[in-house]
Amino acid sequence: MIRYLALRLAGVAGVLLVICAVTFTIFYVFPADPALQACGKSCTPERLAMLHHQMGLDRPLWRQFTDYLAGIFAGRTYGSGPLAVQCHFPCLGFSYQNNMPVWDLMMQRLPTTLSIGIGAAVLWLAGGVGVGVVSALRKDTLLDRTLMVGTLTAASLPIYFTAMALTVLVVQLGGLLPYSSYVPIADDPVGWARNLVLPWVALALLYAAMYARMSRASMVETMAEPYIRTARAKGLPERTVVAKHGLRAGLTPVLTVFGMDLGALLGGAVITESVFGLPGVGRLTIDSIDKSDQPVVMGVALLAAFFITFANLAVDLLYAAIDPQVRYA
Repeated sequence: MIRYLALRLAGVAGVLLVICAVTFTIFYVFPADPALQACGKSCTPERLAMLHHQMGLDRPLWRQFTDYLAGIFAGRTYGSGPLAVQCHFPCLGFSYQNNMPVWDLMMQRLPTTLSIGIGAAVLWLAGGVGVGVVSALRKDTLLDRTLMVGTLTAASLPIYFTAMALTVLVVQLGGLLPYSSYVPIADDPVGWARNLVLPWVALALLYAAMYARMSRASMVETMAEPYIRTARAKGLPERTVVAKHGLRAGLTPVLTVFGMDLGALLGGAVITESVFGLPGVGRLTIDSIDKSDQPVVMGVALLAAFFITFANLAVDLLYAAIDPQVRYA
Protein backbone atom coordinates (compact mmCIF):
# COMPACT_ATOMS: atom_id res chain seq x y z
CA MET A 1 0.00 0.00 0.00
CA ILE A 2 2.86 2.38 0.84
CA ARG A 3 4.51 1.58 -2.50
CA TYR A 4 1.22 2.21 -4.28
CA LEU A 5 0.77 5.53 -2.48
CA ALA A 6 4.32 6.60 -3.41
CA LEU A 7 3.73 5.70 -7.07
CA ARG A 8 0.41 7.54 -7.14
CA LEU A 9 1.97 10.65 -5.53
CA ALA A 10 4.77 10.56 -8.12
CA GLY A 11 2.14 10.28 -10.85
CA VAL A 12 0.24 13.24 -9.43
CA ALA A 13 3.45 15.30 -9.36
CA GLY A 14 4.12 14.38 -13.00
CA VAL A 15 0.60 15.30 -14.07
CA LEU A 16 0.80 18.66 -12.28
CA LEU A 17 4.18 19.37 -13.93
CA VAL A 18 2.74 18.66 -17.39
CA ILE A 19 -0.32 20.80 -16.69
CA CYS A 20 1.92 23.60 -15.43
CA ALA A 21 4.06 23.45 -18.60
CA VAL A 22 1.06 23.39 -20.94
CA THR A 23 -0.74 26.17 -19.08
CA PHE A 24 2.41 28.30 -18.97
CA THR A 25 2.93 27.89 -22.71
CA ILE A 26 -0.68 28.74 -23.53
CA PHE A 27 -0.73 31.88 -21.40
CA TYR A 28 2.72 33.25 -22.21
CA VAL A 29 3.18 32.41 -25.89
CA PHE A 30 -0.15 32.91 -27.67
CA PRO A 31 -2.04 35.70 -25.84
CA ALA A 32 -1.39 39.43 -25.75
CA ASP A 33 1.50 40.94 -23.80
CA PRO A 34 0.61 40.83 -20.06
CA ALA A 35 2.99 43.70 -19.36
CA LEU A 36 1.09 45.86 -21.84
CA GLN A 37 -2.18 44.96 -20.11
CA ALA A 38 -0.71 45.91 -16.74
CA CYS A 39 0.81 49.13 -18.09
CA GLY A 40 -2.56 50.78 -18.68
CA LYS A 41 -3.76 53.47 -21.09
CA SER A 42 -1.04 56.00 -20.20
CA CYS A 43 1.73 53.52 -20.88
CA THR A 44 5.12 54.78 -22.02
CA PRO A 45 7.87 52.73 -23.68
CA GLU A 46 10.05 53.20 -20.61
CA ARG A 47 7.37 51.94 -18.22
CA LEU A 48 6.56 49.04 -20.55
CA ALA A 49 10.23 48.04 -20.62
CA MET A 50 10.37 48.27 -16.82
CA LEU A 51 7.31 46.02 -16.48
CA HIS A 52 8.83 43.53 -18.92
CA HIS A 53 11.90 43.38 -16.69
CA GLN A 54 9.87 43.18 -13.46
CA MET A 55 7.72 40.37 -14.79
CA GLY A 56 10.72 38.54 -16.25
CA LEU A 57 9.30 38.69 -19.78
CA ASP A 58 12.63 39.86 -21.23
CA ARG A 59 14.12 36.43 -20.49
CA PRO A 60 14.02 33.32 -22.72
CA LEU A 61 10.85 31.26 -22.39
CA TRP A 62 12.60 28.27 -20.79
CA ARG A 63 14.12 30.59 -18.18
CA GLN A 64 10.73 32.11 -17.46
CA PHE A 65 9.31 28.63 -16.93
CA THR A 66 12.09 27.49 -14.59
CA ASP A 67 11.78 30.76 -12.65
CA TYR A 68 8.06 30.11 -12.35
CA LEU A 69 8.60 26.57 -11.08
CA ALA A 70 11.29 27.72 -8.63
CA GLY A 71 8.93 30.40 -7.34
CA ILE A 72 6.28 27.80 -6.52
CA PHE A 73 8.67 25.98 -4.17
CA ALA A 74 10.91 28.77 -2.91
CA GLY A 75 9.30 32.11 -3.77
CA ARG A 76 10.86 34.68 -6.07
CA THR A 77 11.56 38.37 -6.54
CA TYR A 78 10.15 40.32 -9.49
CA GLY A 79 12.40 43.11 -10.75
CA SER A 80 15.42 44.54 -8.92
CA GLY A 81 16.50 47.52 -6.84
CA PRO A 82 13.92 49.76 -5.17
CA LEU A 83 11.21 48.53 -7.56
CA ALA A 84 11.70 44.87 -6.60
CA VAL A 85 8.52 43.00 -5.62
CA GLN A 86 8.78 40.01 -3.29
CA CYS A 87 6.50 37.02 -3.93
CA HIS A 88 6.76 34.51 -1.10
CA PHE A 89 6.37 30.71 -1.23
CA PRO A 90 4.29 29.34 -2.88
CA CYS A 91 4.53 31.99 -5.60
CA LEU A 92 2.10 31.45 -8.48
CA GLY A 93 2.92 34.78 -10.08
CA PHE A 94 2.25 38.42 -9.25
CA SER A 95 -0.89 40.30 -10.26
CA TYR A 96 0.08 43.80 -11.33
CA GLN A 97 -3.61 44.58 -11.83
CA ASN A 98 -4.26 43.97 -8.11
CA ASN A 99 -0.68 44.70 -6.95
CA MET A 100 -0.37 41.53 -4.87
CA PRO A 101 0.81 37.91 -5.27
CA VAL A 102 -1.61 35.57 -7.02
CA TRP A 103 -1.49 33.08 -4.14
CA ASP A 104 -2.53 35.72 -1.58
CA LEU A 105 -5.31 36.87 -3.91
CA MET A 106 -6.67 33.35 -4.27
CA MET A 107 -6.40 32.58 -0.55
CA GLN A 108 -8.61 35.61 0.18
CA ARG A 109 -11.32 34.16 -2.06
CA LEU A 110 -10.85 30.43 -1.46
CA PRO A 111 -12.87 30.21 1.83
CA THR A 112 -15.98 31.39 -0.04
CA THR A 113 -15.54 28.86 -2.85
CA LEU A 114 -14.77 26.00 -0.44
CA SER A 115 -17.81 26.90 1.67
CA ILE A 116 -20.07 26.76 -1.38
CA GLY A 117 -18.46 23.63 -2.85
CA ILE A 118 -18.26 21.49 0.30
CA GLY A 119 -21.77 22.41 1.43
CA ALA A 120 -23.20 21.66 -2.01
CA ALA A 121 -21.25 18.38 -2.25
CA VAL A 122 -22.68 17.16 1.07
CA LEU A 123 -26.20 18.01 -0.11
CA TRP A 124 -25.94 16.41 -3.53
CA LEU A 125 -24.20 13.27 -2.30
CA ALA A 126 -26.64 12.65 0.54
CA GLY A 127 -29.71 13.66 -1.46
CA GLY A 128 -28.75 12.09 -4.78
CA VAL A 129 -27.55 8.76 -3.41
CA GLY A 130 -30.48 8.57 -0.99
CA VAL A 131 -33.03 9.12 -3.76
CA GLY A 132 -31.23 6.71 -6.08
CA VAL A 133 -31.09 3.91 -3.51
CA VAL A 134 -34.76 4.32 -2.52
CA SER A 135 -35.76 4.38 -6.18
CA ALA A 136 -33.73 1.23 -6.91
CA LEU A 137 -35.25 -0.66 -3.97
CA ARG A 138 -38.74 0.39 -5.15
CA LYS A 139 -38.04 -0.29 -8.82
CA ASP A 140 -40.97 0.15 -11.26
CA THR A 141 -43.32 1.46 -8.57
CA LEU A 142 -45.12 4.81 -8.55
CA LEU A 143 -42.53 6.16 -6.09
CA ASP A 144 -39.70 5.11 -8.42
CA ARG A 145 -41.28 6.81 -11.45
CA THR A 146 -42.07 9.97 -9.46
CA LEU A 147 -38.52 10.28 -8.16
CA MET A 148 -36.99 9.71 -11.61
CA VAL A 149 -39.27 12.31 -13.23
CA GLY A 150 -38.29 14.75 -10.49
CA THR A 151 -34.57 14.12 -11.00
CA LEU A 152 -34.92 14.46 -14.77
CA THR A 153 -36.65 17.81 -14.29
CA ALA A 154 -33.97 19.03 -11.87
CA ALA A 155 -31.17 17.90 -14.21
CA SER A 156 -32.74 19.87 -17.06
CA LEU A 157 -32.63 23.19 -15.21
CA PRO A 158 -29.49 25.36 -15.70
CA ILE A 159 -27.80 26.58 -12.52
CA TYR A 160 -28.42 30.25 -13.28
CA PHE A 161 -32.15 29.62 -13.77
CA THR A 162 -32.41 27.65 -10.52
CA ALA A 163 -30.45 30.32 -8.66
CA MET A 164 -32.66 33.16 -9.90
CA ALA A 165 -35.87 31.18 -9.23
CA LEU A 166 -34.76 30.37 -5.67
CA THR A 167 -33.86 34.01 -5.03
CA VAL A 168 -37.25 35.24 -6.23
CA LEU A 169 -39.29 32.60 -4.39
CA VAL A 170 -37.36 32.28 -1.13
CA VAL A 171 -35.90 35.76 -0.65
CA GLN A 172 -38.07 38.27 -2.48
CA LEU A 173 -41.53 36.67 -2.16
CA GLY A 174 -41.12 34.40 0.86
CA GLY A 175 -38.71 36.53 2.92
CA LEU A 176 -37.41 33.31 4.46
CA LEU A 177 -33.69 33.93 3.89
CA PRO A 178 -31.48 37.00 3.31
CA TYR A 179 -29.80 37.77 0.00
CA SER A 180 -26.72 35.60 -0.25
CA SER A 181 -23.44 37.05 0.96
CA TYR A 182 -20.37 35.56 2.58
CA VAL A 183 -19.96 35.63 6.36
CA PRO A 184 -16.85 33.84 7.73
CA ILE A 185 -17.86 30.73 9.65
CA ALA A 186 -15.56 31.70 12.53
CA ASP A 187 -17.44 35.00 12.98
CA ASP A 188 -21.02 33.71 12.80
CA PRO A 189 -21.66 30.01 12.01
CA VAL A 190 -25.44 30.47 11.81
CA GLY A 191 -25.13 33.52 9.55
CA TRP A 192 -22.61 31.65 7.40
CA ALA A 193 -25.09 28.81 6.82
CA ARG A 194 -28.15 31.08 6.31
CA ASN A 195 -26.34 33.11 3.67
CA LEU A 196 -25.12 30.06 1.76
CA VAL A 197 -28.25 27.90 1.77
CA LEU A 198 -29.46 29.12 -1.63
CA PRO A 199 -26.06 28.72 -3.41
CA TRP A 200 -25.78 25.23 -1.90
CA VAL A 201 -29.22 24.20 -3.12
CA ALA A 202 -28.76 25.76 -6.58
CA LEU A 203 -25.43 24.02 -7.15
CA ALA A 204 -26.49 20.74 -5.52
CA LEU A 205 -29.73 20.30 -7.46
CA LEU A 206 -28.07 19.60 -10.80
CA TYR A 207 -25.49 17.21 -9.35
CA ALA A 208 -28.01 15.47 -7.04
CA ALA A 209 -30.24 14.68 -10.00
CA MET A 210 -27.37 13.05 -11.89
CA TYR A 211 -26.23 11.11 -8.81
CA ALA A 212 -29.76 9.86 -8.15
CA ARG A 213 -30.04 8.37 -11.62
CA MET A 214 -26.52 6.95 -11.51
CA SER A 215 -27.03 5.46 -8.02
CA ARG A 216 -30.34 3.91 -9.07
CA ALA A 217 -28.82 2.24 -12.14
CA SER A 218 -25.85 0.93 -10.19
CA MET A 219 -27.96 -0.37 -7.29
CA VAL A 220 -30.47 -2.07 -9.62
CA GLU A 221 -27.61 -3.91 -11.32
CA THR A 222 -25.95 -4.83 -8.01
CA MET A 223 -29.14 -6.09 -6.35
CA ALA A 224 -29.59 -8.53 -9.27
CA GLU A 225 -26.18 -10.15 -8.72
CA PRO A 226 -26.03 -13.83 -7.66
CA TYR A 227 -24.25 -13.08 -4.38
CA ILE A 228 -27.17 -10.87 -3.34
CA ARG A 229 -29.57 -13.79 -3.92
CA THR A 230 -27.19 -16.00 -1.95
CA ALA A 231 -27.21 -13.57 0.96
CA ARG A 232 -31.00 -13.54 0.96
CA ALA A 233 -31.13 -17.34 0.72
CA LYS A 234 -29.02 -17.53 3.89
CA GLY A 235 -31.80 -15.72 5.69
CA LEU A 236 -30.02 -12.39 6.22
CA PRO A 237 -32.35 -9.48 6.95
CA GLU A 238 -33.04 -7.30 3.89
CA ARG A 239 -31.54 -4.29 5.66
CA THR A 240 -28.24 -6.18 6.12
CA VAL A 241 -28.25 -7.39 2.51
CA VAL A 242 -28.71 -3.85 1.23
CA ALA A 243 -26.34 -2.09 3.64
CA LYS A 244 -23.54 -4.67 3.79
CA HIS A 245 -23.56 -6.18 0.31
CA GLY A 246 -25.56 -3.89 -1.97
CA LEU A 247 -24.34 -0.39 -1.04
CA ARG A 248 -20.66 -1.34 -0.87
CA ALA A 249 -20.52 -2.61 -4.46
CA GLY A 250 -23.26 -0.40 -5.89
CA LEU A 251 -21.76 2.90 -4.76
CA THR A 252 -18.19 2.26 -5.90
CA PRO A 253 -18.73 3.77 -9.39
CA VAL A 254 -20.60 6.67 -7.77
CA LEU A 255 -17.55 7.37 -5.62
CA THR A 256 -15.36 7.53 -8.72
CA VAL A 257 -17.53 10.19 -10.31
CA PHE A 258 -17.81 12.04 -6.99
CA GLY A 259 -14.04 12.42 -6.88
CA MET A 260 -14.01 13.92 -10.37
CA ASP A 261 -16.91 16.26 -9.62
CA LEU A 262 -15.46 17.34 -6.29
CA GLY A 263 -12.23 18.36 -7.96
CA ALA A 264 -14.05 20.14 -10.77
CA LEU A 265 -16.34 22.12 -8.45
CA LEU A 266 -14.57 25.32 -9.45
CA GLY A 267 -16.43 25.27 -12.77
CA GLY A 268 -19.84 25.16 -11.08
CA ALA A 269 -18.74 27.72 -8.52
CA VAL A 270 -17.94 30.22 -11.27
CA ILE A 271 -21.60 30.42 -12.29
CA THR A 272 -22.98 30.13 -8.75
CA GLU A 273 -20.75 32.89 -7.38
CA SER A 274 -21.54 35.15 -10.31
CA VAL A 275 -25.33 34.74 -10.00
CA PHE A 276 -25.33 35.25 -6.21
CA GLY A 277 -22.59 37.93 -6.25
CA LEU A 278 -20.28 36.04 -3.89
CA PRO A 279 -16.56 36.96 -3.73
CA GLY A 280 -15.04 33.54 -4.45
CA VAL A 281 -12.35 32.17 -6.75
CA GLY A 282 -14.90 31.78 -9.57
CA ARG A 283 -15.80 35.45 -9.41
CA LEU A 284 -12.07 36.30 -9.27
CA THR A 285 -11.52 34.23 -12.43
CA ILE A 286 -14.18 36.09 -14.39
CA ASP A 287 -12.87 39.48 -13.23
CA SER A 288 -9.30 38.47 -14.15
CA ILE A 289 -10.32 37.28 -17.62
CA ASP A 290 -12.15 40.57 -18.14
CA LYS A 291 -8.99 42.51 -17.14
CA SER A 292 -6.63 40.14 -19.03
CA ASP A 293 -4.86 39.47 -15.72
CA GLN A 294 -3.05 36.39 -17.02
CA PRO A 295 -1.03 35.47 -13.88
CA VAL A 296 -4.28 35.15 -11.89
CA VAL A 297 -6.02 33.10 -14.61
CA MET A 298 -3.03 30.77 -14.79
CA GLY A 299 -2.89 30.46 -11.00
CA VAL A 300 -6.59 29.54 -10.86
CA ALA A 301 -6.08 26.95 -13.64
CA LEU A 302 -3.26 25.32 -11.65
CA LEU A 303 -5.33 25.40 -8.46
CA ALA A 304 -8.19 23.64 -10.24
CA ALA A 305 -5.78 21.02 -11.64
CA PHE A 306 -4.39 20.47 -8.15
CA PHE A 307 -7.86 19.85 -6.71
CA ILE A 308 -8.83 17.45 -9.51
CA THR A 309 -5.67 15.33 -9.34
CA PHE A 310 -5.71 15.03 -5.54
CA ALA A 311 -9.45 14.31 -5.49
CA ASN A 312 -8.80 11.40 -7.86
CA LEU A 313 -5.96 10.20 -5.63
CA ALA A 314 -8.24 10.30 -2.59
CA VAL A 315 -10.90 8.31 -4.45
CA ASP A 316 -8.37 5.64 -5.48
CA LEU A 317 -7.28 5.23 -1.87
CA LEU A 318 -10.88 5.01 -0.65
CA TYR A 319 -11.56 2.08 -2.99
CA ALA A 320 -9.76 -0.29 -0.64
CA ALA A 321 -11.85 0.82 2.30
CA ILE A 322 -15.18 0.43 0.49
CA ASP A 323 -14.52 -2.66 -1.64
CA PRO A 324 -12.25 -5.30 -0.02
CA GLN A 325 -11.91 -7.05 -3.39
CA VAL A 326 -9.75 -4.19 -4.59
CA ARG A 327 -6.07 -4.95 -4.18
CA TYR A 328 -3.14 -2.78 -5.05
CA ALA A 329 0.17 -4.20 -6.21
